[in-house]
Amino acid sequence: MIKRQAEANIPNRWGNFRMIGYAENENDYAPHFAMVHEKTDFSKPVTVRVHSECITGDLFGSFRCDCGEQLEESSRIISKNGGIILYLRQEGRGIGILNKLRAYVLQDKHKLDTVEANEKLGLHVDLRDYSIAILMLEDLGIKEINLLTNNPDKIASFDGSSIKVVSRLPIIIPHHDINLKYLKTKQEVLGHMFKYPSENGNSEH
Repeated sequence: MIKRQAEANIPNRWGNFRMIGYAENENDYAPHFAMVHEKTDFSKPVTVRVHSECITGDLFGSFRCDCGEQLEESSRIISKNGGIILYLRQEGRGIGILNKLRAYVLQDKHKLDTVEANEKLGLHVDLRDYSIAILMLEDLGIKEINLLTNNPDKIASFDGSSIKVVSRLPIIIPHHDINLKYLKTKQEVLGHMFKYPSENGNSEH
């Protein structure tokens, strides 16, 4: 069971956050984090982004995915009226950074999509566990949330839990030519709730 291990104030360009580290033990090298914005009103449904780690997108700005841009847009939205970012250490939908790089090689070499590449490596398409997010929200005393997501599986993960999803807030990110196939796969194969650009170049959401 994870629990609070450390916390501190972290000011950034989106405002002042309380950063809380969650792990099973106090010396865990890769804890999960809750970033609680100073404007957060705990008496109302709280805007929450449950974000799984993406080193390539979040840290290095990769255009192969939309992860880093989703994190930035979530921060922008939360900066206005408060909210929480839960940063879960589940790189590459749970397969880890090394397998993620191997999957990228297969995508480039054999023109596979993100799902096909994982399957080619003998890996599950999505190994993420959102029960961690539920435990973190319970610890923070939150009962109701407005969830920032396009992923129906993320919404479904709260079914039957102590956390009620009051509404879904979409995160629509402009595509790049490099990640258009990735976004199409997320929509057509994984059921994410957005539409990729039409052939005439217009975005349909």
